[in-house]
Amino acid sequence: MSLSSSSSKLADNSVVCLMAPTASGKTALAYELYDTKRFELISVDSALIYRDMTIGTAKPSFEELARYPHHLVDIIDPTQTYSVARFVRDVAQLIDNCHQSGKIPLLVGGTMMYYMALLEGLSDIPDSSDKTRAQVDAWRQDAGIEALYNYLGKIDPISYQRLKSNDTQRITRAIEVFEQTNTSLSDWQRKPKLALAHNTHQQWHALSVIPDRAWLHERIAQRLDIMWTSGLVDEVISLLEHYTLTPDMPSMRCVGYRQVLEYLVHIRHPVLERPHLDLELFYKAFAIHTDTNSIQQALAYKQMQDKSLYATRQLAKRQYTWLRKISQLSHHHALDKPDDSIRGQTFTTTAQARDYLLS
Repeated sequence: MSLSSSSSKLADNSVVCLMAPTASGKTALAYELYDTKRFELISVDSALIYRDMTIGTAKPSFEELARYPHHLVDIIDPTQTYSVARFVRDVAQLIDNCHQSGKIPLLVGGTMMYYMALLEGLSDIPDSSDKTRAQVDAWRQDAGIEALYNYLGKIDPISYQRLKSNDTQRITRAIEVFEQTNTSLSDWQRKPKLALAHNTHQQWHALSVIPDRAWLHERIAQRLDIMWTSGLVDEVISLLEHYTLTPDMPSMRCVGYRQVLEYLVHIRHPVLERPHLDLELFYKAFAIHTDTNSIQQALAYKQMQDKSLYATRQLAKRQYTWLRKISQLSHHHALDKPDDSIRGQTFTTTAQARDYLLS
């Protein structure tokens, strides 16, 4: 059965993925679909998972979340990690729960790596144990990430070539996998993959919205302006006050938050001197040594804004690439297995996706 022009014609076992780059309007469409009372919302966003990170993630307001509940929003603290494998497990359970409640799960967000894990599959790599994670982290803190990267070159040359030398998160994960399983990450990744979307008892619909790039860039700039006036810098300061954060944590590598951190280090903001924070880690992460006179602070603030705009546009560029790859994946599935494939459609606006689903 293929996707009809009305959500009422969707099979009860459907799973709908609404995929679009940042600032493209997908959240508004998700609300409209939710109001049909046919759908339940599941966030596919690696930034919305963090509590107390609201402005920089463009998280729906408290009132919006009360009216339009989202699964997988505000589920961990900024100091914690959330793996792709855990995301897939959580989504699998949520899909089953939605179907049992007579609802269609609507997966909405812009983290394309999550979507690829759902549609193409993940290698069955074991999670790192707390013991292994602690040992590798202690080694990193003692010897530095360069030592770990050199070690990775000996145990897993393929991952070594693929990863950048400053990619702390992925380097440490690759070493954790080897230390725990005695098998390299690249060997694990070569094994056959299983994807939730291959479930023959479900009908998956991959809807990609790929808007005009100039239009999207304007939307991105407008959203960032709202973030600055809404207090993104103050939000990051508050996070540093309440959590023991480090620059290499996934939460602090999110676009916007990373640039604000660099700004705070640049002006030597007093919050970084709190006893629970390692000041040297922040200075080392950004390699900044400067005075804090008013002219330099003003320049640093403008640089923060410019870098955030650039980083967000780069994120959107990567999302475009992923969306095209996912569209090709859906098309290939349709050719290979027309009876139980992933059904894919591509649009240039969310309005077209809405009309496709609701008209």
